[in-house]
Amino acid sequence: MTQPATKVVIVTEEVILNGVIKIIEDIGVRGYTVLSARGKGSHNVRSGGQPSVTAAFTNIKIEAIVSDRAKAEQIADTIASKYFANYAGIVYLSQIEVLRGEKFKPGFSGGGA
Repeated sequence: MTQPATKVVIVTEEVILNGVIKIIEDIGVRGYTVLSARGKGSHNVRSGGQPSVTAAFTNIKIEAIVSDRAKAEQIADTIASKYFANYAGIVYLSQIEVLRGEKFKPGFSGGGA
């Protein structure tokens, strides 16, 4: 049986990854996925996954599944207000259905995301 949840997706510069993860964890979300990202947007073409002298020139995509919509919005608002005046990025939220929804609720002591 599926349960509703909210997926938070952040696409931004790798140089701020640790700060973004800290925000996610401080709000109480334990699991997330980080992927290399590339594409084209308002900051032109951005590479991802290619060797680079510095992480400042690569993009990442961070995904987290949150059972509480208010927490998902708090993550999005906090990241946008702290970083997006100085770094490229976007955050979007999607309503999803997950199996094993208990994994995404506070107090779950099993492993995994």
